[in-house]
Amino acid sequence: MTTSTIAYPKIVSRDEWLAARKKLLAKEKELTHHRDALNAERRRLPMVEIDKDYVFEGLNGQASLLDLFDGRRQLIVYHFMFEPDAPPPGKSGEPYDEGCSGCSFMVDNIGHLAHLHARDTSLVLVSRAPVAKIGPFKARMGWTVPWYSSFGSDFNYDFHATTDEAAAPVEYNYQNKATLERKDQTYHLKGEQPGASIFLRDDDRIFHAYSTYGRGMDLLVGTYNWLDHTPFGRQEDWEDSPEGWPQTPTHGWLRHHDKYGEP
Repeated sequence: MTTSTIAYPKIVSRDEWLAARKKLLAKEKELTHHRDALNAERRRLPMVEIDKDYVFEGLNGQASLLDLFDGRRQLIVYHFMFEPDAPPPGKSGEPYDEGCSGCSFMVDNIGHLAHLHARDTSLVLVSRAPVAKIGPFKARMGWTVPWYSSFGSDFNYDFHATTDEAAAPVEYNYQNKATLERKDQTYHLKGEQPGASIFLRDDDRIFHAYSTYGRGMDLLVGTYNWLDHTPFGRQEDWEDSPEGWPQTPTHGWLRHHDKYGEP
């Protein structure tokens, strides 16, 4: 791609740029106020008490949902897509012996957990893949985030991180099967799905406070937020970009961080 084919922003004087920047700043501040108000409303969302004894398998043995809090008051669970089944003959790689590249991108954007811990909050990954698959992939990626398998429990189905009509009514991102089919989102009808769920505990009582899916997780991805501040943005095909700007499908460019540069 040559610069002549790209519709760059207009080139202006410093004074003109400053006037335009201040105009945009007013809109940014308005959006910040709206976001603060929305966050306050989220903090007041009603909760549901957990009435099941979920059992997870960690790299150090079995754990309950209460154990995942690690003694803290709040728990963030990222539902990491990782296929639990063995690959069919001749198949390997994602999603069988590698976690989802998009979910891996999310985990790469998690900061040092000490900052969450300082706010009495734990963060863990949960997948249906067994620990025998989780351990090697976690080591390859160099992650230290606690990671648990929920295989054999209802956890993923109850929080809509796995959809399978044979196990539970299909629902993803608060949409039922008919809605997903009407919107041509049939890829959500069966299999592992990404999402994040938030839990709060009061002694041994645990409450489900919030879950988000799809683009509801955008704000959790630092790379996206950095790119949103650049002229080219995320360079994804859904964005409102000028003529000739680089674009790829939304997830077409994402790879495991050790695979960029490969064919």
